[in-house]
Amino acid sequence: MEYAFTPHNFGFLLVDELAQRAGARLSLRECQSLTGRARLADQGLLLAKPETYMNLSGVAVRDLLRKYECDPAQVLVAYDDLDLPLGQLRLRERGSAGTHNGMRSIVKALGTEEFPRLRLGIGAPHPIQDLKNYVLTPWKKSQLAAVQEVLGRAADVVEMILRDGMARAMNVCNTRPQVQPEA
Repeated sequence: MEYAFTPHNFGFLLVDELAQRAGARLSLRECQSLTGRARLADQGLLLAKPETYMNLSGVAVRDLLRKYECDPAQVLVAYDDLDLPLGQLRLRERGSAGTHNGMRSIVKALGTEEFPRLRLGIGAPHPIQDLKNYVLTPWKKSQLAAVQEVLGRAADVVEMILRDGMARAMNVCNTRPQVQPEA
């Protein structure tokens, strides 16, 4: 995949981290997504990576929820967020799509903003001149350790959601001191 190790693919990298922790593989293609069943924190879950363009990811999410007869509140959408600095996580039970086109698509397809989301900060400590180039350029070597650390913390947050619930996970995730890695 051309953009596999770029900031714009942070959510997919988290899904890969969760699959690795669970010893699961994403090998089934369904509902325009690559999916796999996993078990984390003694809970069964479906990991999914929409295979649509980012701006159409809502269709894949909606179709998976319909197929598995799930409520939007039962999904966790993880995605890159330019409004947060690299290293910062933000967990919410609901909210607007903000400026993220993938989230706009999901909100539109589901017809609600009432679903959990984990925002993975990708913002730079300096002004970004070309946003498209920034999000689609592979991580710099100087950023890789920070990226791995963030993915580990984000996976810990997902496990905490499963084990202890959203309220506890939000308290820990949203108040924890955040690393400010080199950009």
